[in-house]
Amino acid sequence: MKKRKRANKRGDFYKKKKIVSTESTVIKDDPIRLNRFIAKSGICSRREADKLIANGKIRVNSKVITEMGYKVMRHDNITYGKTKLDPQDYVYVLLNKPKDFITTMDDPQRRRTVMDLVKLPGDQRIYPVGRLDRNTTGLLLLTNDGDLTKKLTHPSHKVAKVYHIVLNKPLLNTDLIRIRSGLELEDGIAQIDKIEVISTGRKEIGLEIHIGKNRIVRRIFEQLGYEIVKLDRVYYAGLTKKDIPRGKWRFLAEREEIRLKHFIK
Repeated sequence: MKKRKRANKRGDFYKKKKIVSTESTVIKDDPIRLNRFIAKSGICSRREADKLIANGKIRVNSKVITEMGYKVMRHDNITYGKTKLDPQDYVYVLLNKPKDFITTMDDPQRRRTVMDLVKLPGDQRIYPVGRLDRNTTGLLLLTNDGDLTKKLTHPSHKVAKVYHIVLNKPLLNTDLIRIRSGLELEDGIAQIDKIEVISTGRKEIGLEIHIGKNRIVRRIFEQLGYEIVKLDRVYYAGLTKKDIPRGKWRFLAEREEIRLKHFIK
């Protein structure tokens, strides 16, 4: 029996399972919990919906409902104040963001945004989960699932992100050790999860991090006198951009959706 070849460091660092894309699942006309119905309408998370229900802010077919776990049908008339709630089918999109696109819904200066790259049929609207700066490329998740977005962006869930970095000069071993130990920045310690040199010239770096402070990766290296020539996010919350060309996108496969939601429980 032939022995399996051992993957190199770069392969180990980026090795992820390939998943074939399918479109997201849709809401069926089955009874669902009221808090889920409210969250699907996009006004708040499921936990916040529980508070609205407990405080008597939600009416189902003109009747105030305060019962936790109450189930409704999609055709029921459910209101919050004067607003009629209409749940949306959740959509999850993975985009391989190119440079010179900003992560926002629209821009007063009319610069190109990631929304120019993702065109969905009908009037469905999705939103970026977190941000990648204009010059950063790579994996970006977009969705209309407000509950999931809140969890993914909350520090307590420690969502992992992996970046492929190209520096303007070789990374010194002393600086590598300093980064591993946690670098002191103006807003506190930048604690990383893993860092590896992935090229013989020591200019290419793989970095895994879960903190989400603004421009954190760039600031880590700028603090030590390096300039980042290329910054590409290759992994986010268990997802990869494998087989997604730059500037293209795809829907999450159903099993990816399930795994993503389980990932942040």
